[in-house]
Amino acid sequence: MTQVQNCLTGMGHWTGALDATRIGPKYVPMKTITVWFDGACPLCTREIALMRRLDRRGAIRFVDLARAESTCPLDRREMLARFHAEEGGHLLSGAAAFAAMWRAIPILRPLGILARNRMILRLLERAYLAFLKVRPKLLARMRRGKEGPAPNA
Repeated sequence: MTQVQNCLTGMGHWTGALDATRIGPKYVPMKTITVWFDGACPLCTREIALMRRLDRRGAIRFVDLARAESTCPLDRREMLARFHAEEGGHLLSGAAAFAAMWRAIPILRPLGILARNRMILRLLERAYLAFLKVRPKLLARMRRGKEGPAPNA
């Protein structure tokens, strides 16, 4: 199998201009990353369910922070306030954590690699911060939808 085929089958990814220590493309095998998520949040669990389906290689270790036995590298409240991931020994949060997760999933890898660009990562972080502001409203709507319409009085 050629390196290009390896790249396309999800066994690794290409870096080139993104690898400042080397000139030209370099093949880097994919590593497992850890993602912490709020299992008590219906919005979060839906997204993680999608990521699990896309993670066919099992490259992501998902940790549900709603479970008491889950270990956290930071205070649990801090972990629940923002999305966190660990990639290559580095703890990431927000858009950077999402980008790390995307890099571990072959179909999303191009987005994750694109997010290594500082300007793009800044834009993604702004979008993530805007999402955090509307998240409580989205969750309330989701919960109301599960309860059904209010009875007529």
